[in-house]
Amino acid sequence: MERAKDHRPAASGPGGDGEGPARPGEQAGHALELLVHGVGGTTPERMLDDPRTVRVTGDDTAAVFRRADDADAERRPGDRRDGPVPEAYVWCNLTSGNGTRALWLLLLPFMVVNLAHWMRPTARGRRRTVRLYGLLVRLAGLSLTVLLVAAACEVALDLAAWQCAGTAECAQGHSWLGFLSPRLTDGGWWSMPGRRLALAAVVPLALTGLLWYLSLRTWNAYEAQQPLVRAPETGEEGSRSALGRPGFWYGRRLVARLRAAHTAAGLLTVAAAVGSAAAREDRRPGGPALLHVLGVLLEAALVTGAAVIVWVVCRRGRSERRLDSAGDVRLVRLLPLSALVLLTLSLLYAGWERPGWESAGRLPGDATFGALALAQGLLVIVLAVVARVLHRTDPDRRTAMRGLAGPAVAMLACALGGVMSGGVAQRVSDWLDGTGTSIPGPPVLLTWQASVIPPLLVLLLTLCGWLAHRAWQLARAERAAVESDYPGEATDPHRTRRIAYARAMAALTDRGPRIVAVTSAATLLLGAGALFGALATEKTPGEAARGSYAVVHGAAETAQALGSWLIGLGFILFVTWGRRAYKDASARRTIGILWDVGTFWPRAAHPFAPPCYAERAVPDLTWRIATWTASTGGRLVLSGHSQGSVLAAAAAWQLDPATRKRVALLTYGSPLERLYGRWFPAHFGPDALGKLHEEVDCWRNLYRLTDPIGGPIGLPGDCGPAVDRAPLKDPLAYGRTPTHPLPAPILGHSDYQSDPAYTEERHRLLTRLHPELPTPRTGAL
Repeated sequence: MERAKDHRPAASGPGGDGEGPARPGEQAGHALELLVHGVGGTTPERMLDDPRTVRVTGDDTAAVFRRADDADAERRPGDRRDGPVPEAYVWCNLTSGNGTRALWLLLLPFMVVNLAHWMRPTARGRRRTVRLYGLLVRLAGLSLTVLLVAAACEVALDLAAWQCAGTAECAQGHSWLGFLSPRLTDGGWWSMPGRRLALAAVVPLALTGLLWYLSLRTWNAYEAQQPLVRAPETGEEGSRSALGRPGFWYGRRLVARLRAAHTAAGLLTVAAAVGSAAAREDRRPGGPALLHVLGVLLEAALVTGAAVIVWVVCRRGRSERRLDSAGDVRLVRLLPLSALVLLTLSLLYAGWERPGWESAGRLPGDATFGALALAQGLLVIVLAVVARVLHRTDPDRRTAMRGLAGPAVAMLACALGGVMSGGVAQRVSDWLDGTGTSIPGPPVLLTWQASVIPPLLVLLLTLCGWLAHRAWQLARAERAAVESDYPGEATDPHRTRRIAYARAMAALTDRGPRIVAVTSAATLLLGAGALFGALATEKTPGEAARGSYAVVHGAAETAQALGSWLIGLGFILFVTWGRRAYKDASARRTIGILWDVGTFWPRAAHPFAPPCYAERAVPDLTWRIATWTASTGGRLVLSGHSQGSVLAAAAAWQLDPATRKRVALLTYGSPLERLYGRWFPAHFGPDALGKLHEEVDCWRNLYRLTDPIGGPIGLPGDCGPAVDRAPLKDPLAYGRTPTHPLPAPILGHSDYQSDPAYTEERHRLLTRLHPELPTPRTGAL
């Protein structure tokens, strides 16, 4: 595609390089349609339906494109008679750019727990309760960081350095561990348990460094983007949506604080794993008194550091009512540096000479993983109580799971983190000791957690069966409606069934909250059972069931073996998918769809989550809209498909009131109410969407019954028909017609712009808009 600066429009706004605004007489004809694509990304050529496009502003990450013939359309307002100038904002590289995006798969649990922060119910007058909700989610996110680093410590320190290297049989089978074995090296320098642990600490330390690096790199590219500066609006303190606040899309300060705290937590986790083993040895009777004192002091310092980290995480949430540019430089630098100093002291302490010290059994991992699982379960339960209190303050029947969506998703994030941690440990254990006899293996709790996966999968398969049955019922009920939508057509049973089935499958999206609720509740109960079984028996499920009824013992053995196999399969698929995404751009775009949905929200709960692309996209759109309307005085239709409609709404909220009244909003295939309004009611609830309808000059929404993602906005009263057009026909024709001589396809979520209703609604919006001055809010729109 062409990329030439000399093709930029003359109107470039503040700081631009254009020739300034046109004369008032030339401004009347300016009309622009700013297109924003949805998930999965696309190309500017496809969006603009022209092979020749030019980039008018932006960079290789996100940019605005036009057709080559329209590059200087503002200088030739009289040349265009067939509608507004189309302009495409392409943001897909924000989520599916280069190969390093494959590393984001490691961050999946962090992304999920970050979503839980934004799923809180709507509440008025409950500021302290809202803060408590955010605090609990941030603590759950901190526990996930500790869990992931603890899993790396389990693999490198416990399984490899402590167990395998300390066992001659295992070390002989893995020559790369030979120099750590006390028997194979005849007591070499590295063979002491403390020094083996200190050397193996490089693995979890590298993981912590990788997480810190990814967060810092994306922080510079995303959170550091300056939004459009504007003064707070009158009455904004009681605004119905926080997305309109000046500092909402600028989380620079919070992410920096959380990154420092989570990095320090990872470092202290490694320090505790190394130092606690040495301190336990020094507490034995007859040990050196000096080392015992040093061990006590080190453990006290680690506990103090952990308390400081928890205080930092709890101390401050998001600052949204203003652009908070404070950097907390001392805290951001000193906290990780202090943790690194404690880690260095722990490594030196563990590496000190201790004659007669031998590694036996496991490192104290059972207690660590058990404490983490218990803490996560308690956090989720308390979070559910807080969410329920908030929901009862301002109940909304359309809110997913009656306000419990956030706790349910937080539970799934913890479960996902546990499965990933247990899966890695189980696979490494099987690799190091294929016979399962030479080393004790991973902590018993991880084996119990793996054993609950088969019953959870049975539950999920049952839910899938229920969904299939429900789809069949809905399809039967829809057949009569399909035939009534195409009167006068010769009926075709096969065609009717296909259309009815497409509608039924699209309707299953509305059953999502029930699926998440059942899965989350089952995960909580099964996880509690696994924790209780591990702590009560201190044996694997198969060993604990030995001596009981044969059917019980057989079920325990089967669940344990099948769970281990499933975790191994999942781990292999995870690595394979990540490798493919690193090499294959198309696979990376597929993964990018997941990030498109999951990373719209700022990193409020976890700094290691994939970055929020909206912190770049929303300022891009607001800057473009504000500068174009200010310099031309023209009419602008902000046109968003799917996830692009969410970005469009967020950008409209960020505009100043005068500019917002000069913008029309056209959404299609939009999840604004169907997904965001129900799952994120505090920010996209009925009040917020109703306020948006009042603040923009006009808004129209298009949807189809066959669309599994988009739906009506559903505003109450007269606002509903004013925003939502009646469902579009899909397919456009039932049978063969002169207009459609070949069978028309069922489009579902795609190709809304091919429907004549799209052009009609865009024309109505442009007709309503007037240059220079907004129209009063009267009429149907």
